[in-house]
Amino acid sequence: MPIGIDESLPFHPIRIAVLTISDTRDETTDKSGPLLCDRVTQAGHTLAARAIVMDEVTAIRAQVQAWIDDPEIEVILTTGGTGFAPRDVTPEAIKPLLRREMDGFSVVFHQASFGTVGVGTLQSRAFAGQAGDSFIFCLPGSSGACRDAWDLVLKTELDSRNRPCSLAGMLPRLMEAGH
Repeated sequence: MPIGIDESLPFHPIRIAVLTISDTRDETTDKSGPLLCDRVTQAGHTLAARAIVMDEVTAIRAQVQAWIDDPEIEVILTTGGTGFAPRDVTPEAIKPLLRREMDGFSVVFHQASFGTVGVGTLQSRAFAGQAGDSFIFCLPGSSGACRDAWDLVLKTELDSRNRPCSLAGMLPRLMEAGH
């Protein structure tokens, strides 16, 4: 079976929300959130929601939980709060919401990131998992890390035409439609 995008198959857009987590960024200074939003729409997916919250467990958890509860949102991308600074609390905020962790995402992300930043990738606690029917990918706050995560991992994995399989095929809406 071939590996990669099978252009003969139909593309099914996914409804994706993007959350920037930062104490210092706002809509005028955030670079990573807009980069992810642009990548999402350029790939043909639907940008279902966009927000910025402070590096606070309750604020992060409340926004992510609201999106998990929204049947119109299938994938959540977060950027920021995955490092080792005292205020980096994204894993602590989101991991309790997960019913399953996606260990392989961290491995593949770090492999991709190693190619661009070397061992600096060790400074990230990027992770992913499933909460309810939503998949959540928590990325570092740098635009370079978000670019690596989307271009080298997520763009392909979220494409319904990816073979031998894609995460898109695990979304209830597409499973029910037989994709």
